Amino acid sequence: MPTLPSGPALRVPHQARHAAESFGTDPERYHRTRPRYPQALVARILASAPGPRVLDVGIGTGVSAEPFRAAGCRVLGVEVDPRMARFARSRGFEVEVASFEDWEPASRSFDVLIAGMTWHWIDPVAGATKAAAVLRPSGLLALFWNVAQPPPDLARAFSNVYRRVLPDTPFAAGPSDPVTAYGRLLESISAAIRATSRFTEPAQLRFDWERSYTTEEWLDQVPTFGGHSAFPPGQLAQLLSGIGTAIDNAGGAFTTRYAALAITARRRHEQR
Repeated sequence: MPTLPSGPALRVPHQARHAAESFGTDPERYHRTRPRYPQALVARILASAPGPRVLDVGIGTGVSAEPFRAAGCRVLGVEVDPRMARFARSRGFEVEVASFEDWEPASRSFDVLIAGMTWHWIDPVAGATKAAAVLRPSGLLALFWNVAQPPPDLARAFSNVYRRVLPDTPFAAGPSDPVTAYGRLLESISAAIRATSRFTEPAQLRFDWERSYTTEEWLDQVPTFGGHSAFPPGQLAQLLSGIGTAIDNAGGAFTTRYAALAITARRRHEQR
């Protein structure tokens, strides 16, 4: 299921601040249930990194930072939500609380800037400009997202539940191709990176993988989707009940495909 606004809001998700700041309601659940990133994606980024100093923009609970720390990188996180920052710190990460656009790097520079499932909440022009300022020459910008693609029958069943329980939300619009929707977003982000003239041509990467869920495992994750923590408790309970029934009717478990989509670009050397 999507964690982005859909429809017209998808074109400017960084303006949906209420959704961007909703994930810290239950950091432990977020960390427990959110899918990790495929090792092939992480390996590709590490292979292109000119050094070990990593800035994780929107570090959240540390999901995106974990594999880079495990590979020996030194990770600094920037996180707008103090609740998420506290959780990441409890897991040993260094985190500074600020929006990336307003964050003060204090003359520090980095070899790699990563952002997992977060760059769409950042102003694309201001974000790309700030990224160029904090990356060393030849430093790597690597932005990535996990895009879930549940089986079509279940995707339709989930949309029917949203339509019945929360008809005024974007999730009730009916199933669409989420990879195509994210593709449009990635194109707009790539355009903003190009506009700085400080990066090489952005490359788009895709890594496909799968994960199986039981009814309980999927329902545990649903409240972490964008904006869901703000739903009235009674309606959220109805939503979970309806989604749970749909999965149970499909056998109580399913396998969803994921596409890990990424944009990478290298910071140019300044021309003299």
